[in-house]
Amino acid sequence: MTLTVEPLERLGELMVVNIGPIHPATHGTIYLKAYLDGEVIVKAEPDVGYLHRCFEKMCETHPYHTVMPYTDRLNYCSCFMNNVGWAMAVEKLLGLEITPKCQYVRVILNEFNRIIDHMVCIGTNLVDVGALTNFWYAFQPREMVYTLLEKCCGARLTVNYCQIGGLIRDIPSDFDNESKTILKALPRFIEDIEGLITHNRIFIDRTKGINPVTADQAIDWGWTGPCLRACGVAYDVRKAHPYYDYDKFDFSIPTGTNGDVYDRYLVRIAEMYQSMKIIEQALEGLPDGPVTVKDNRYIFPEKENVYSNIESLMNHFKLVMHGIKPPVGEVYSYTEAANGELGFYLISDGGSHPYRVKVRPPCFAIFQAMEDMLPGHMIADLIAILGSLNLVMGELDR
Repeated sequence: MTLTVEPLERLGELMVVNIGPIHPATHGTIYLKAYLDGEVIVKAEPDVGYLHRCFEKMCETHPYHTVMPYTDRLNYCSCFMNNVGWAMAVEKLLGLEITPKCQYVRVILNEFNRIIDHMVCIGTNLVDVGALTNFWYAFQPREMVYTLLEKCCGARLTVNYCQIGGLIRDIPSDFDNESKTILKALPRFIEDIEGLITHNRIFIDRTKGINPVTADQAIDWGWTGPCLRACGVAYDVRKAHPYYDYDKFDFSIPTGTNGDVYDRYLVRIAEMYQSMKIIEQALEGLPDGPVTVKDNRYIFPEKENVYSNIESLMNHFKLVMHGIKPPVGEVYSYTEAANGELGFYLISDGGSHPYRVKVRPPCFAIFQAMEDMLPGHMIADLIAILGSLNLVMGELDR
């Protein structure tokens, strides 16, 4: 069906609906001002900033290692991936190479985080279009991953598990078995969700052909991640600019053909299977050894040594009082987070605090396209579209 968009000169005659900034279907503090002709959106005005926490400016007033907990609050559905993004940027600025074991642990936990992030996105999107069961059903595998994270670092949601140069502590002794148990259980959950949804007539009617985005449009808007790949563009930082041995893992990049709401769902389903493949290979090749570099300039000593060894105590106080001091320079570091390319641009003036920090959150490029995407769609379609984009306000507003 082709929808006719009324000329904007008629805006004064149209109904105005304020969607957000507090609305259950927006999953956060998004505000959209929609002008409607009947149920058809004629114009949409997106507004951001309701969850702005001055992330970049806080980073500029804190030592590099104390920024890590703030990164957890970017995409809070896959916090560990934010930890890795920040750690990679600072390590690149320092010219510091982490240990092989640390690289593989970061890969394993990154991919587990990608899976649970996609489950949240798919589950909440299905809730919005009337399919509540799947959201609750996906809780169990997410809880299994959270339990693994809790064993690693003591936290579940905002983990703060990375540190500059490694991890805050080694993985537990049952890490391998626990990870394999989760991998064994995951396919059943994903297959059941697929069985309920993929060929569901109601879901297809609500999503197929809704908000199709072409590859050229997505590239022009700066889209990355599953939303871009749903448009048929096979861009993935893990393949295009490999880090942490991703070029050694055998996995593919799922893509769509229509770039619509349905394709975004299918791409995320397929990506979960690819993440499982990566985890299996990383577990098979998980090296032995330490998870942190042995460099007192960047790594805090073990607590037991701080309490019993004067050199460790001095090193601890040195890092707390004076912090990490990278050389003067600037760097842009980027990773493939759950929603797309998560980038950190850092400038160092040689001090213990970053001189400038800029975050490139994948959600921002996606949300800024709403003004062009929504006209011509029904108001009910807007809810399905929002859920398929997986907008997370923590990283959108920062």
